[in-house]
Amino acid sequence: IARVGKKQTRYNLKNQNQPAFPNQQQQQAPNLNSAPFTPFFVKPHNPLQIKKNAITDDYKVTSQVLGMGINGKVLEIFQKGSGDKYALKMLQDCAKARREVELHWRASPCSHIVRIMDVYENLYQGKKCLLIVMECMDGGELFSHIQDRGNQAFTEREASDIMKSIGEAIQYLHAIDIAHRDIKPENLLYTSKRPDALLKLTDFGFAKEITTLNSLATPCYTPYYVAPEVLGPEKYDKSCDMWSLGVIMYILLCGYPPFYSNHGLAISPGMKRRIRNGQYEFPNPEWSDVSEEAKQLIRHLLKTEPTQRMSITEFMNHPWINQSMEVPQTPLHTSRVLQEEQDVWEEVKEEMTSALATMRVDYEQIKIKTIKDSTNPLLMKRRMKANKALTETPGL
Repeated sequence: IARVGKKQTRYNLKNQNQPAFPNQQQQQAPNLNSAPFTPFFVKPHNPLQIKKNAITDDYKVTSQVLGMGINGKVLEIFQKGSGDKYALKMLQDCAKARREVELHWRASPCSHIVRIMDVYENLYQGKKCLLIVMECMDGGELFSHIQDRGNQAFTEREASDIMKSIGEAIQYLHAIDIAHRDIKPENLLYTSKRPDALLKLTDFGFAKEITTLNSLATPCYTPYYVAPEVLGPEKYDKSCDMWSLGVIMYILLCGYPPFYSNHGLAISPGMKRRIRNGQYEFPNPEWSDVSEEAKQLIRHLLKTEPTQRMSITEFMNHPWINQSMEVPQTPLHTSRVLQEEQDVWEEVKEEMTSALATMRVDYEQIKIKTIKDSTNPLLMKRRMKANKALTETPGL
C-alpha cells in the first residue's frame, strides 16, 4: 500500500505489468481514488407507514419459531389471500424500537438487506408493540450454509462473491449515513437453500444514523489538525462495520476466526487484548494456498486504529472484490474446519458479539476534553506564561 499525499490511498501491484492473481490476464492496476464503485445508486423509498389495524386482519400468525433475535422470537406468518410466507418480529414500542424499524425500512430497497414488508402498531398483552413483517429467510445463516455443503469444495472465488454481497449491503448503508454496528455471522442469512440464493443482512437493533459533522468525512480537512474525537461518530461507527467485514472474510477463507490461538477455541480474557493489538496470523495449512491479495485486504480491514481502516468504497474497488472472476478457484479448508469445530461455533459467535459490544461502548465514550482538562501544548504554554506573570505582579 502506498500513501499519496496525506489523505489518499492507492494500491500498487509489485509490477503493473504482472497479473494481480495467479493465471490472471494482464490488465491495468485498479485506481482506488476513482469515483465510487459502479453501478451503485440509492433507490428512492416511500416513507414508513405504520398500520394501526390488527395484524391478524392481513396475516395468519403461527406459533412456529423461525429464530431468536436479541429482542425475542421471530415467528412464521402467512399473508391472507396470497398464502405467502413471511417472518414476524415483535418489539415493545419505544423510541429505540421506532428508530430501529425506521433505519431498517430505509435500507430495505437494497437487494442484500432483508426487506420489511409491513409494520403494525398493536397491543399485545396490554402493551403497545411494533410488529415487523419481513421476508422469510429460509436458507439459514451464512456459515451453516457452507457447513451443509459436505464434501463439496468451497473456493476462494466463492468467498470473494460472498464478500462482495456483504459489501454491497454495507455500501448501501454507509451511502445513506447508517452504520449497522452489529455485522456478525448470525445476522447474515440466505433467502433459500438453493445454490442461487441471495445473502442478506438483517437485525438493525444497534444501527445508528450518522448525522454529526458529516462534512468532516470529506477529504477537505487537514488531518494533522483534526482531533480523533472530532472525526468520532461517523468514522468510528462506520469503521466498526469494516472490522466486522475483516473478521467474516477471515473465517470464510479458513473456517476459524482471527484473534484465537486454536481453531475457534476462544480465550475470552485475552480476546480484547488481541483485538486491540491486532494479534492474528495466517497459519498453515489453511492459509498456504490463499492469495496474497486476500490477505492484504484482510490486513486493511483489521487495522487496530479505526481511522486507518479501509472505507467501504476502497473495499468495493479492491481487485479481490471487483475482479472476482480473476480470483483463483483454489479449494479452501473452510467447510471441513467448520464441520470439525461445530461444537465451539456458538462460543465463537458469542465472542464476536462481545467484541462488537465493546467497540460500540468504546466509540461512544470518546469525549471532547474541556478547556480545564486539555493538554494542548499551546494552551499549556499560555497557562504557564499567565501564571508566571501573576506571581511576578507586585502587590499580589
